[in-house]
This record gives sequence, C-alpha cells and structure tokens, in this order.
Amino acid sequence: MADKFDLVKKEELPAVKDQLPVVKDDLPEETGKKKALTERQLEKIASKYKGPKYKTSAGDKLISVITYIVYAFFAFVCVYPFYYIFINTISNNDLSKRGKVFLYPVEVHFENYKSVFDLPNLLHAFEISILRTVIGTILTVIIAAFLGYMFTRETLWKRKLWYRFVVATMYFNAGIIPWFLTMSNLGLRNNFWAYIFPMIVSPFYIVLCKTFVEGIPKELQEAAEIDGAGTLRIFWSIIRPVIKPILATVAIFAAVNQWNAFQDTLLLVTDEKLYTLQYLLWNYINSASSLKSVISSTGSSASVAATLAHSATTTSVRMTVTIIVVTPIILVYPFFQRYFTKGIMIGAVKG
Repeated sequence: MADKFDLVKKEELPAVKDQLPVVKDDLPEETGKKKALTERQLEKIASKYKGPKYKTSAGDKLISVITYIVYAFFAFVCVYPFYYIFINTISNNDLSKRGKVFLYPVEVHFENYKSVFDLPNLLHAFEISILRTVIGTILTVIIAAFLGYMFTRETLWKRKLWYRFVVATMYFNAGIIPWFLTMSNLGLRNNFWAYIFPMIVSPFYIVLCKTFVEGIPKELQEAAEIDGAGTLRIFWSIIRPVIKPILATVAIFAAVNQWNAFQDTLLLVTDEKLYTLQYLLWNYINSASSLKSVISSTGSSASVAATLAHSATTTSVRMTVTIIVVTPIILVYPFFQRYFTKGIMIGAVKG
C-alpha cells in the first residue's frame, strides 16, 4: 500500500481521493472488513492534501458583516409594512386606531375579516379580478411569445418595420381622452373585455421574448422545417418549451398589472357587476369612515352585528381590505420565482 503512494508526486496528492475506486480495484482480494479498513485509510491520507485554506482577513469579515446588516435592514423595510398592516387587522381595533400596535398583535381576533367579507359585492369583485388576471395573463403571454418569435424570423414580410412600429408605442401615448374615445367606439364600455384587449399586446413583453428567442440556436428551427413543420408547429413544439423562463417572467409582470389595475374600471365601467377588487378597495379607502354602519348591518345575527358595530373602525376596514387584496398576488410569486431571475436576465442581455 505504501509503495503505491510513494509513486505519486506531491502535487498530485489532492487527486488521490478521486482515484480511490481505481486503487481499491488493484488490491488483492481480501475480506470485506479489511477492504473497508483499507478504504478508510485511503480517505484519511487523501484528506490531508486538500490544498491551502483561504484565510478570511479581518477587513473582509467586517465588510461581510456590514453587508448582511444593510441587506437585513432593506429586507425589514420591505417586509415590515405588510407585517404592520396584518397585525393591525387582528389586534384590538381601538388600540389599532390610536396607533398602539407596532411589533406584535394585541388581543388577537379575526372579526375584521369576517365583517369585511360581508361587504356588498366584495366576493363578486374578487371573482372578476381573478377572471381578468387569469384570462389576461394567459393571452398576454401567448401573444408576447408568438410575436417575439415572429420578429426573429427573417421570412416575415417587413419584419423590422413592424418591430419598430410596435416598439415606438412604448414611447408615444395619445393620452387618456383619445384612449377613452377609442374604447367607447369599440363598444368596450361596461364590457368585461375592456379589461383584456387593451393589455394583451405589450411592447415590453414582446421585446423580452424576442431577445430570448434570438439566443436559441437556429439549427433547431431549420431541422424542424426540414421535417416539414410549419410556423405554428415550430413555435408550439420547439420554441415554447425552450423559452419557459421568459414566459414565467412575462406571466408575473402581466398578472401583477392585471390584478392591480383599477383605472380602466374607473373610466370605462359603471356597472357594479363588473367592478374589480382593486376598484372596490379604492372606493372603500376613500369612504372607509362610512363603512362601520355598513359592516354592522351585514352580520348574520343580531349579536354578531352588535359586536361588529362596536369593533369596526375606519383603520380596521382599510387595513383588512388591503390585506385581502394584496395576499393573492403575493402567493402567486413563489411558484414563478425560480424562473424569474433567469428569464429577466437572459431577456435583457441583448438590445
């Protein structure tokens, strides 16, 4: 055994551990116990030659500590507002109204959520918001991916002209009045599709998808064309599976935009059946001082109504509705997070 290691140069010793199976195979046939002992001996010898360890200087340690502190502070600044709103929704409403709740909930209760869910049209508005978010996001992702792919095909007639025309809309806007007149002429007032059509074609998303598709080897498309695949077949079977990271990125952006939008409801919708959750939130925040009587009148029994009448405050209504509106879109992000960083970085490398 010693002879084998004497033949190894000193600079080659760190690689001995990787060669353990080879050395073991060269040994004469022995008992299982002796073989195991031999392997442990080889492991111990090889572990002595891991190379010099990098010693962290005091300055580097200080910089690391400062970096952790700074980032922890920024993380706290980002998270605390949500935490503050939440603990105020489940704390004593009187103390919350007087600003006495800061770090932890006081006298925990969940009556605020029960009462807010009894507000008129809230659940229906929740359904409308989910529908516009799901349908709008799916159509936006499909359109952005397909147009981004088409703008990379040299066979597209006047490809550069159409691409520049689309990108130009990122910098020029006619204004709210022409937009309102256009929507009215298209019959999109008091129409659910007013939430979908104006937002499904986004130049920014198209640029992201186009840049990502340009990084795919053209040989894939050429091989599919040789096999007789058409444009739609190539897009759906070849391009779509490869560009999942950028599709997830676009889906996050589109879903957040759809969920948070309320200006289109404000300008185009007067039918209460089409109100979105964000629009109701805006209304409730502006009129929260008058909601206590509404909440107290929506209880399922006289005792519950009396309890809510004493507990509901303007602050509790505002914060509770805010949590209800914000929570769904926050819960969606973790499912796309693993694609998000890769997609946005790759999609932004090229111009």
